[in-house]
Amino acid sequence: MTNALPTRRLGLYPGSFDPITHGHLDLIDRALALFDDLLIAVADNPAKTPLFSAAERQAMIAESLSLLKANDVPARVEIVNFHGLVADLAVERGAVSIIRGLRAVSDFEYEFQIALTNRSLAPTVETVFLMPNARYTFLSSAIMKDVAAHGGNVSRFVPPAVHAKLAERFPAYARTLGSHGVSGPPTDDPRL
Repeated sequence: MTNALPTRRLGLYPGSFDPITHGHLDLIDRALALFDDLLIAVADNPAKTPLFSAAERQAMIAESLSLLKANDVPARVEIVNFHGLVADLAVERGAVSIIRGLRAVSDFEYEFQIALTNRSLAPTVETVFLMPNARYTFLSSAIMKDVAAHGGNVSRFVPPAVHAKLAERFPAYARTLGSHGVSGPPTDDPRL
């Protein structure tokens, strides 16, 4: 009998994260409860024009990880930039699962098609669908950018690192913050 160490189970959470929201952080916490390690893959999708560069998105994610509830996050999470197929990255890095978030029933059909495609490309990698806390089900990066661009305060929905970057990027957003500055008003999110 060998004394082999147990294999660590790696989950892969891909996305554009442009920018990361509290909904994304909630899914990262949930994934860390299921997997030993997590690879967060920041997509470089030529079909999209991101507001933030891949390096900025990676930095905002890294800075936001301190808000997570999971134990030993820095040792368990790696953030990488990637372009190409998620299934290829999963196989290359030895991930056992691809994590996908479902906010509403409307997400399911699209995500189901992607999961079946990934299964055909990487049969050993399962897709795991996670739902965020109900209070985050309406959040999307696109909505956060749109609201901020028009001067609406999204500080309750995004980590402080994102809040500050949105204030830098959108003058209308920065002007509406008033006395709260870039740190934002108090929030009801228990992570903050």
